[in-house]
Amino acid sequence: MLGTEILAPAGSFESLKAAVNCGADAVYIGGKQFSARQNAANFDDEELKQAAELCHLHNIKIYLTVNTIIFDNQVNDFVRFIKNAANAGIDAFIVQDTGAAEIIRNVVPNANIHGSTQMTVHSVKGAKFLKELGFKRVVISRELTEKQIKEICSVGIETEVFVHGALCMCVSGQCYLSSLIGQRSANRGFCAQPCRLPYSVFRKPENNDLSLKDLSLISHLKKLSQIGVFSLKIEGRMKRPEYVASAILACRQSLNDQTPDMALLKSVFSRNGFTDGYFTGNTENMFGTREKDDIIAARDILPDIRKKYDHEKKSGKLDFHAEIKSKSPVKLTVSDSFESVTVFGEIPETAVNKPIDFTYLERQLSKLGGTIYEFGNLSADIDDGLILSAKSINTLRREAVELLNKKTIKRNTHKYNCCPLDIALTDIRENLRETRMRISHINQLEAVSEADNIIMPPDVFLNSKYKNISKVIIEPPRFIYNEKEIFKILEKCRSNGAEHLMCSNLAYIKIGKELDFKLHGDFGLNTANSYSLNFLNKMNLTDAVLSFEMKFKQISALKKAIPTGIIAYGYLPVMITKNCPIKNEVGCKRCEKIIYDRTRRANKIVCHGNYTEILNAQPLYLADKMQDIKNISFITLYFTNETPEKIKEIIKDYCSGGTEKNNITRGLYYRGVI
Repeated sequence: MLGTEILAPAGSFESLKAAVNCGADAVYIGGKQFSARQNAANFDDEELKQAAELCHLHNIKIYLTVNTIIFDNQVNDFVRFIKNAANAGIDAFIVQDTGAAEIIRNVVPNANIHGSTQMTVHSVKGAKFLKELGFKRVVISRELTEKQIKEICSVGIETEVFVHGALCMCVSGQCYLSSLIGQRSANRGFCAQPCRLPYSVFRKPENNDLSLKDLSLISHLKKLSQIGVFSLKIEGRMKRPEYVASAILACRQSLNDQTPDMALLKSVFSRNGFTDGYFTGNTENMFGTREKDDIIAARDILPDIRKKYDHEKKSGKLDFHAEIKSKSPVKLTVSDSFESVTVFGEIPETAVNKPIDFTYLERQLSKLGGTIYEFGNLSADIDDGLILSAKSINTLRREAVELLNKKTIKRNTHKYNCCPLDIALTDIRENLRETRMRISHINQLEAVSEADNIIMPPDVFLNSKYKNISKVIIEPPRFIYNEKEIFKILEKCRSNGAEHLMCSNLAYIKIGKELDFKLHGDFGLNTANSYSLNFLNKMNLTDAVLSFEMKFKQISALKKAIPTGIIAYGYLPVMITKNCPIKNEVGCKRCEKIIYDRTRRANKIVCHGNYTEILNAQPLYLADKMQDIKNISFITLYFTNETPEKIKEIIKDYCSGGTEKNNITRGLYYRGVI
């Protein structure tokens, strides 16, 4: 591949063929397990092999999405799946879970690993961290501006950017809305997309204030290529082949300085049009839904688009050299740009009537219909007076093409070294010994003064003059809006005596090491298996908050290399959003920090200036269930906007054992996720 890669989705074999025939440089697919689009058709073990062979025949890369968090009881199946994919010749694995990445690297040491957008990497430090870990590529968050993308491209790791397709309201990897509502985890590939349902500040049933238009950066592709983006990614493994075809063709036109037919793309699939708001920094008019007119528009154009990928793509020209000599087997050598093969046929007979000549031979050898090749040139050394049947020539041509195909597939298929899983897991047994309290505002500080540790934002720490500094864990913004500015703030916290840093994403592990903090893993790392804990131990983390998508039984059964804890109380953050839904609907002046779902439940919104968090409508409450919490070292009471009086009441409940309350949730600790 020359230049910037056009990377296409394929949720089925028909979509894969559409991608290949319309000129994708690479495709990404999912298996029947461990894929963030589990509701797509996807590919079984045999189909993975067939897909890899088809792509490699056409000199196209094929990447496998294993971009979900895994649980310990899935590890054996995961290892088998990875080895099968490696043997099929997959070019790279797209990974979310750090534990899954550890397993892949252990069982397939020479695997290429790409960091999924589900890893929530959206800054220079995050990209550098993945590069240091040996990742070949990072798929960065969709919420970034041109300037931010350019900065990440300077790191020296391949950068992949989504340029067309669905745009989630939440930053990838940080959405828990679907799981908390219906146990369908976005981190496990089963998102039910409740954000596309009605949400409104004013309880208007017709409003969809968490639904964004589809993303399209197709008009910016040359600019993305110029700033160093390696791969231009089209979203859409759940979409039909015609969508895949039209998006690839539009991308190719844009890179070739042609004008793509955006009206056609809109008709194929859109949510009331497209947006480039994050890239340009103009985040107004980004909201939209799939409407009846959008659906109707697609019907009339799909047959014409289908014609564009019905015929197999020609992927090269073949040159032929034939030697037809008396008393010797016919020798035919066929070459493309990379390979050459030679086949032998029967000994030609003496001609009774018209002998074989160059024109006849060329006519037979140029019959390449049904292959991926076009006819190039022919050279021939033919003795006079010989004859060779059309059947013999056709057989030689077919044999040569088949051999060339096999050599092409072999040349493009990476050879992996597969090993048994061999990661020694430490297993410390834990007893509950700490209660940590997380606060948002300085007026909450006094109410939590008796906590074993207090988690607080940098501004609270710097303005409070809190004396018991050894208890403080600094919690920086979960979305890194300006990494240099945040680094300076954390540097100031460190110089003022702060020793501990909460790491909600991978970038903070690198920042924390550079500033010599003691590191604590937050729930945003989605730590849900023993291998992720083993990884965090290797990164020198002191402890970690486990994913709140786990059941108590799963938590208790973990093998733990470091101490672990859970969030035991709080309005859990269900989304991080770069675009504020309240600002979009009513503006900041009329903001009441509440958005209502279709059942009229109120979700609180926390404004951080550069991003917002949407909180679950009901608080997680476990004060009366503490006996069920086993094999952890600490709990966290996660206070957001509670008053000091309410905080003291909650703390009292957790000290005394509490009583069952109304309008609360037990989260997923008993229900679990799919």
